Amino acid sequence: MTDAAVKIIVCFFAGVGAGLGTGFAGMSAAAVISPMLITFLGMPAYEAVGIALASDVLASAVSAYTYGKNKNLDIKNGLVMMAAVLLFTLVGSFAASKVPNTTMGSFSVFMTVLLGIKFIVKPVMTTKEAMESVSEKKRFIGSAIGGSVVGFICGFIGAGGGMMMLLLLTSILGYELKTAVGTSVFIMAFTALTGSVSHFVIGGAPDVWCLILCVAFTLLWARIAALFANKASAKTLNRATGVVLTVLGAAILAVNYLK
Repeated sequence: MTDAAVKIIVCFFAGVGAGLGTGFAGMSAAAVISPMLITFLGMPAYEAVGIALASDVLASAVSAYTYGKNKNLDIKNGLVMMAAVLLFTLVGSFAASKVPNTTMGSFSVFMTVLLGIKFIVKPVMTTKEAMESVSEKKRFIGSAIGGSVVGFICGFIGAGGGMMMLLLLTSILGYELKTAVGTSVFIMAFTALTGSVSHFVIGGAPDVWCLILCVAFTLLWARIAALFANKASAKTLNRATGVVLTVLGAAILAVNYLK
């Protein structure tokens, strides 16, 4: 098999996994694409992460648009959380630079599997009415504090943003699942844009064909997943999200083991 064919196949499966994870659960494409490119194409980690983040931008943006079109997006509190995440990611990165050997390599992967199992065993059945009954002030404060915690952890260990935001929104802030995913991908579109630009400025231009293929495949499957998710019942969406997260988490663990 030629190198070009291998590249297309690897990028296709990476895009399928990343797109489904983004469209269903607001999962960062970096969690899927990076280990695939590093393991099967021998790509440098920094370049692989940059491509993964770039793939995340359009996939998250089109998913956020789909969720927003179906009134499953909280832009106001999403902006508050996004500002806190971006600020405290810098704080966490600075703190990590001062402490040796703090990397928790498999943290986000194990978290993906556990969260997937959680959605299958104990689905989020919060209704929009119950979610909207919480006062604006409480949701604002919760978004600011939660975003700060998520941002610091992401900056400190370098992973897990999308999953932690979903966990925060559903389990702590009491969001209905569709609105939680919609708000999560809205935030991820901006954080991924910031991350990808910084990676390309610092590390230089990536493999152009890998970039194009990963962006295209991730965008396609994120769009398909988001359309399905917005039409599905809460119970079906919980199960689908749980299965996708569990399978992706197990697959990433396997890929990391191969690496």
